[in-house]
Amino acid sequence: MIVRLIGANPGLTLSLGGERVAFASVWRVDWSERGKGNALVLWHRGTTRVVAEDLELGAWLAGDFTRHFPEVRGLAWPAPELTKAPVDLELDLDEGLRATAADVTVEIPGPPRERRAVRVPEFDLGGRPHLLTNVFMPCETGTVTIGGTPVAADSATAFLADAEVWSA
Repeated sequence: MIVRLIGANPGLTLSLGGERVAFASVWRVDWSERGKGNALVLWHRGTTRVVAEDLELGAWLAGDFTRHFPEVRGLAWPAPELTKAPVDLELDLDEGLRATAADVTVEIPGPPRERRAVRVPEFDLGGRPHLLTNVFMPCETGTVTIGGTPVAADSATAFLADAEVWSA
């Protein structure tokens, strides 16, 4: 197997009335075949955004990885709006996550409910199976704020994921 990416990828799904209204995938890429850096991929009510300093890296993360996650399965995934901006990412495995990118802030407060090693031997990335390993830490809640306004939601599914390795 060839390692394609090493890093962290916390995520947050927000729902309102049982309907998914937002999914945020926050990436800290320590090494990859496309470089390193931070990126934020946001799906919100039918639109997709990528915020990253390296837009090629951000677009790759959105198109080759995030769009195939189960959290967005069945949702329309239009070509993302790309915004070149720094992604300020604070990830503490006890305290949680705070990521700010352009006008978007994602917060997943800790502490996690548990920590477990995960190994998915055939994670389907659009017909290309990958080995995914990480330390997965579900959290109680989280928020997404866009332009200073919190995304309205009545439930959240949030997790921290670190020591993440994607191999093909």
